[in-house]
Order: sequence, then C-alpha cells, then structure tokens
Amino acid sequence: MLEITSLKKVYEDGTLAVDDLNLRVEAGETFVLLGANGAGKTSTIMLILGFTEPTSGTVTVKGVDVQKDPLAAKKLIAYVSENVTLYGNFTAKQNMEFFAKLSGRKDVTDDEYRAVFKRVGMADNAYQRRVSGFSKGMRQRLGIAIAILKNAELIVLDEPTSGLDPKGGFEFLEIIGGLRAENKAVFMSSHDIFRAKAIADRVGIMRSGRLLEVLDRQVLETRDLQQVYLESMAQIAAGATSANIDD
Repeated sequence: MLEITSLKKVYEDGTLAVDDLNLRVEAGETFVLLGANGAGKTSTIMLILGFTEPTSGTVTVKGVDVQKDPLAAKKLIAYVSENVTLYGNFTAKQNMEFFAKLSGRKDVTDDEYRAVFKRVGMADNAYQRRVSGFSKGMRQRLGIAIAILKNAELIVLDEPTSGLDPKGGFEFLEIIGGLRAENKAVFMSSHDIFRAKAIADRVGIMRSGRLLEVLDRQVLETRDLQQVYLESMAQIAAGATSANIDD
C-alpha cells in the first residue's frame, strides 16, 4: 500500500530531516512511527502527503508516486494533523459535509454522517453545534470522522492522541481497530510509547531522521517498548559521541 524507498530530505538550512528511509506499510496494517519532537516524524508525513519535495527517494501509495501524480495520490490518502483545521463558523455536520464533498463523496446520507460521528465518540448534541466552541479533543475526533468519511485506502495521522483524555484515548484505539478491520493502512506518528504499543502492528523508532529499529507485534508483546526505545536512543547517542571523539 504505502512504499517509501531511499527517502531523504535536507532543508535549505542544511538540516537533515529524513535520512535514507525505507519502509512498507500493507493494507490492514497499523504502523506507528515513534520518536521525540524533532526526530523527523512530521517531515516524513509531509513527504508522504506530497506537501514537500524529497531531496531524493520516492513515496508511492498503491503504486501511485505522490510527486509525479499528486492528485491521484491524494484521492487515496486521508490526513489528520495534530492541530485539526476546521471551519469554526460551521457546525460539525457542515464541516463533515464540506470535506466529504471536497474529497468527491456527494452521496453521503445524514444517517451515515451521524453513524460516523457516533463512531468517533462524539455526543449527539454536538452534531449541530458550531465547531468554534469545540475543545482540542473534540476537534481531533471530528478530524478523524472526516478522514473515515473520505473512505481512503491510507489513513495518515500526526500525533492523533494529542489532546485526548484517557477515555478518548481508549475510544481512539477502538477506532483504529475498526479501520484495520476495514483493511485500511494506517500510518501514525507519535511520542506516546504506551498507546503505540497498544495500537500498532509494527512500531518504528526514529531519531534524527533515521529509522533505528522496527518492532513487529510479536516483539511488542514480549519486550518492554519503553526500554527498547531508551536503549535505541542511548546507542545512537553513544555512537555520535564516539564519532566526535574520533574526529
């Protein structure tokens, strides 16, 4: 579904944001890219979405190159950012209708809108409320509802649990489980180790633009992800220190 090959991004100021990334995410799989702020997670997502050009390498979604055929690629991808941008003067329903039509879905019934709204844990009384009064967590849920309505093959989520309370976090895990059951590929960035372990089929650990390690479900069930993460960070830091001494 999602295939990343030899992907590299160097910004104009010389910052190496993504360093030779190779990764494949299959349909029905949830992949979580785990790392601290500045690890390169968001840069990777911007490259997947075609929002920025790679220095080298390719990203394809279902065989479509996101740089060579961006319009075709965008039809296959739904994206939810950490800070979901919605129209504050619109109601929740109006936001869903607008973005559904923008994605090409003009046949959505009110029953389907309400069902998706309920699926993401939103209260009925918020359906006709203006979004300007929504909390960050409510906006996050509505963003996920809009992504579900698009019915895309690949769902890309940037820190989607940010702003969710414990109940919302639990409901989010159920939402992702439903997407997996629908054979959607989910690519998610996070720095939340515990939710990453609970939700992922595979977890990739990233630092300084490099994918250090990929752990599958079997490994996640038998090893302490927090310990693996800390050990990976320590190893790369020790390697950098050694290189500086050698220099």
